Order: sequence, then structure tokens, then C-alpha cells
Amino acid sequence: MDKGHLHHVWRIYRQAKPWYFLAAFIIFGVICLASLRHNNEEMVRLRDTVYTADENGGNVEGALRNLREYVYGHMNTSLASGPNAVHPPIQLKYTYERIEQTQESALGQGNSALYQAAQSYCEGQSNVGSEVIACIQQYATAHGVQLAPVPASLYEFDFVSARWSPDLAGWTLVLTLLSALGFVITAPYHWWAKKYLV
Repeated sequence: MDKGHLHHVWRIYRQAKPWYFLAAFIIFGVICLASLRHNNEEMVRLRDTVYTADENGGNVEGALRNLREYVYGHMNTSLASGPNAVHPPIQLKYTYERIEQTQESALGQGNSALYQAAQSYCEGQSNVGSEVIACIQQYATAHGVQLAPVPASLYEFDFVSARWSPDLAGWTLVLTLLSALGFVITAPYHWWAKKYLV
């Protein structure tokens, strides 16, 4: 390729200044981060609605459906965070207790006292979530009563966050990456062209 042709290409592409792409990268990056944060905050709000519905005996199914649809459709909505996060991240304690109370009623009044003793014992052991459930079952078994295990699918839930979503966060992420690519391409080209063609 001759120098005259390169000079002609330089005259066209010198209009695309690297700092245009850098400015776009910063602007779109800030918008993307704010959108990702908003997605996470909305997930937390919907998760709290599930816990409130569980505690108050409300429409847990509807709250779970809203949370599931939101998590599946938006980035940065992972329910579990951190290396020590509980898995599965949603464990509906009150739903479990209501199912257990139904089983307890079916077992008869004599076992009601045993169940209460098991619950007091296990909660006093600093157990949390599914550990309390396992402890209650072991306590009851040790005292001669076989509690039917409650299926985990009735009170434990986990939803996988979308890797990319067609919302504000997703599109600004694409524009941020394209702006970064534009800067990476134009900056060295401008430096080279100014040094050898101007």
C-alpha cells in the first residue's frame, strides 16, 4: 500500500479522535454500573417481598414468580453473594414450619410436645436454615418418631441470573465495550499516523 493511499485514509479517519471513544467509554461505563446496581437493588427488594410473604403467610407463589422472572431477565441479580453464602439462597423457614405443623397435627397431640422440644433444642444449638431442619428430624428419630421429610422443593429455591439482558444495563455494557474497542484501535493508529504520515 503506497503512502498516498495511507494519507487519504488518514484524512478520513483522523475525524474519529481517540478521546471521543474514551469519553463514550466513561459515560456508558458509568450508566452501565448504575444500571447493574439498580438491577441488584430491585432483586433484593423482590427477595424481601418473598420473605415477607413467607413470614406473614401471604402469596408466596406470586412473590416467587415475580422474583424468578426478574432474575432470569436481568444481569447482576444473583441471589447468592460471597464465598460463605447459604445455598440454596432462598430457604423459606415459615413455609417449612407450616408444613411441619401440618405433619405434627397428623402425628397426634403426643408428638406435638416432642416436636416443640426438638425445635427448642435445635434452635438453641446455633443452627441455621437447613441445619435446623435436619436437627429436628434427627431429634425426632432419636426419640422414636419418624417424621416424613419435607421435600426441599417446597421451601428451598435458587434462580440463575441472566449473563446478558436486553435492558439498560445490557445495552450500555455493549456500548462500553464497543467504545473501549474504538479507543484501542484509534489511539495507536493516530499515534502512528501523526508520526509517519503528517
